[in-house]
Amino acid sequence: MAANTDIVPDSERRGFIGALPPRIRPFASLMRLDRPIGTWLLYWPCAWSVALAGVDGRWFLFLWLALGAFAMRSAGCVYNDIVDRELDRNVKRTRLRPLASGRVSLGAAWLLIGLLCVIGVIVLLQLNVTAAIISLVSILPVASYPFMKRITWWPQAWLGLVFSWGALVGWPAVTGKLEWPAILLWLGSVAWVVGYDTLYAIQDIEDDSLVGVKSSARRLGNKAAVGVGACYAAALLLWCAAVWSVRSDWLAIVTLVPAALHLANQSLRADPQDGELALRLFRSNRTCGLLVFLAMLVVGLTSR
Repeated sequence: MAANTDIVPDSERRGFIGALPPRIRPFASLMRLDRPIGTWLLYWPCAWSVALAGVDGRWFLFLWLALGAFAMRSAGCVYNDIVDRELDRNVKRTRLRPLASGRVSLGAAWLLIGLLCVIGVIVLLQLNVTAAIISLVSILPVASYPFMKRITWWPQAWLGLVFSWGALVGWPAVTGKLEWPAILLWLGSVAWVVGYDTLYAIQDIEDDSLVGVKSSARRLGNKAAVGVGACYAAALLLWCAAVWSVRSDWLAIVTLVPAALHLANQSLRADPQDGELALRLFRSNRTCGLLVFLAMLVVGLTSR
């Protein structure tokens, strides 16, 4: 197939990526530098876990884990595009991606992943042994994720496992051991990810149907909004359990009320027939992540 080197998506002609030198733009697109929402959503479970553990003077962890989230999310996007390059050519929304359109070679994409992984290793070296080992265990499920939409109707559940992994890393990065609060926090984050990624998948229902890609949004159909609400409810219950395991006080649970109201608003407004609204609601989870972070920080700092 000939490379469509003259076909450039609008996203590379404006904004941050448009301001970069032309030769760099396709690589910035591969890393989704114009869409930082993915980095935020990967980062928040890491930050929640450190905060709930009480920080214990390790404030630098917030910055290191943010850098790690950026590098690993970017590497994940490039890897996903490598695996999906044939599918992407058949979907209107993705056919102009750098690999699908031939503007970036396969070898160059793998080299970019290697460079991003170097950053990941630097971050890994800042963690204690327990947190570093837990981080490394995530490699296999992360590598498996792009194939899940070909296998199961619930690839969002697999994404939940990997996008929430930071919750299992942050706590031991502070305390040196993996304990129940981190596990409960992780399980709650898994439910949260399934909910928000179902919203994201609503915009792709038609294209996914054409190419045979499975998703929770397709599986739930008109009940997608109900499914999102159920996932968010499960997330809140598990986050409450995590908070309670650290500080068994009803006032601690109250800290999650702003996040609960935010998620309730998403659930009530979600419409399986409105992809644009679903995308806006999905992006609003960056704010939800901040609200949960503030709750975990208050609880963590007042429980030590």
